[in-house]
Amino acid sequence: MTNAAATYPVPHGAEQDVGARAGRSAPPIGLVPADRDGGTPVARVTLQTIADRVGVSRMTVSNAFSRPDQLSAEMRRTILDAAAQLGYVGPDPSARALARGTTGAVGVLLTESVGAAFRDPIAAAFFGAVAEELAPTGLAVVLLPANGAEGMIPARDIPMDAALVYGCAADYPAVDWLVRRKLPLVFVDGDPRPGSASVILDEREGARLAAQHLLDLGHRRVATFTMNVEVPPGWAPDVTAAASGFVARERQLGWIETLTAGCATPVTYEVHDNMEPYISEGARALLAGDTPPTAVLCFSDLMAAAVVHAAEQRGLRVPQDVSVIGYDDVPLARRLRPTLTTIRQDFEAKGRAAAGALTRSIARERAGDPADPEQHVVAVALVVRDSTAPPPS
Repeated sequence: MTNAAATYPVPHGAEQDVGARAGRSAPPIGLVPADRDGGTPVARVTLQTIADRVGVSRMTVSNAFSRPDQLSAEMRRTILDAAAQLGYVGPDPSARALARGTTGAVGVLLTESVGAAFRDPIAAAFFGAVAEELAPTGLAVVLLPANGAEGMIPARDIPMDAALVYGCAADYPAVDWLVRRKLPLVFVDGDPRPGSASVILDEREGARLAAQHLLDLGHRRVATFTMNVEVPPGWAPDVTAAASGFVARERQLGWIETLTAGCATPVTYEVHDNMEPYISEGARALLAGDTPPTAVLCFSDLMAAAVVHAAEQRGLRVPQDVSVIGYDDVPLARRLRPTLTTIRQDFEAKGRAAAGALTRSIARERAGDPADPEQHVVAVALVVRDSTAPPPS
């Protein structure tokens, strides 16, 4: 997917005058390639041109492209064959969007580049689930990076009927453009704007389950390993302070509330982002002290893998010397050795919920009904594998 320049609609009816776009060199303006029966170039092909060739009305030809259920299969095949002979592939998408008042596309606003999003296994799984759920509706998915190029702002310039706001804060600059366009919005993994729907994981419950698992095993010296883009990497002076971002904040609060209630002594190490090299550097620093924690609760499976590797480098055994718990249950959690205890999120359920909320928001907007700020909470579950055990004696 590329950040192509915005396509602006053309006047209603212009689809009658748009020639074929079949990948070959364009004919002179006003002409199309020669008739395949061997004639000379003819005037620019319109729906009326095809209608005259077949001997039907212009509306019948239009229905062959946009309302095929109105025609018999034989008639539609005759019309499409004639269109192909004349080099016409269908009405111009921009003109069709203007006539229908819909683009047939929905955006997904990202906080980072499209490439970085696809390298994130969680984001990639979510995008796939959304696309699968929307496929029967005919809606296409357009990924919108927060920043464009050469003066283009995707959230402002790309035609779309609605948008998913994925992991972005409600005050994110690109969100303002979507709001100003009065598009139906669904916020995923973040605080929504007032009046907008949202889809979130039960983040705090997942964190509570992970922390309680460690308490039940007997751990009391526990570290949380999370991200906070607003502070330098290092030990947090206040473990109860809310981390930046909805997901990090909810997970941190769930961990600390549960550990504190269980008479544990938690500490927190924060890094700038959930990616390399931040997580490997942070994991080594977290385990570098004279009395490292006996267990680590991690913001993600990626962070947990970094802790496992850092423990091996220091000569600590997982889970005999230090237990490690991740979050998300991406495929890495099952490949890691030892296999990773983690909190499972259902990517397909989250994608279905987001797509459903989006299509309902579009339907309400088209019907002139007020927006419904529904919130769908996706359940999570603790998956116990080999990376957790009672603390060393």
